[in-house]
Amino acid sequence: MYTLAKACSHHNHHHCITDAIQSARQLCDERGVRLTSLREQVLEQVWQSHKPLGAYALMDMLAQASTRRVAPPTVYRALDFLLEEGLIHRINSLNAFIGCPSPSQKHQSHFLICQNCNVAVELDNTQLNQSILGAAQDAGFTLASHSVEINGLCPSCQKAKD
Repeated sequence: MYTLAKACSHHNHHHCITDAIQSARQLCDERGVRLTSLREQVLEQVWQSHKPLGAYALMDMLAQASTRRVAPPTVYRALDFLLEEGLIHRINSLNAFIGCPSPSQKHQSHFLICQNCNVAVELDNTQLNQSILGAAQDAGFTLASHSVEINGLCPSCQKAKD
């Protein structure tokens, strides 16, 4: 799991990308699904930083990388596949996507999102999950899924502000 401090610091994303691609290849192989070249390219672009990316930003990045434009439906199909396999998450409030640091485990997605630098980090918190499940149960509500998006300032932006 990537910590907020690491995601907010300047670091070489090559390791993040390499780990994500390697995990994706292994998981897709185990699950018997195809990680096509385009799907892998989309995943690689999503992992270029810890900042959520929208579909059109991804299309522009893919066009720059390959010198040919990729049609919106093609990118959306690749994103749908990556979401379905748990390799990325969708941040609803931003209509954007971010890489999942633990795709081998099915889990709910909760995020800390810096409103200044736009870094987003997945928050792994068992207590938060249990509280949400308990509140739904107390209300007689059948929970299908949930996501929490918390906006604020990361440590780096807090320091810069002082």
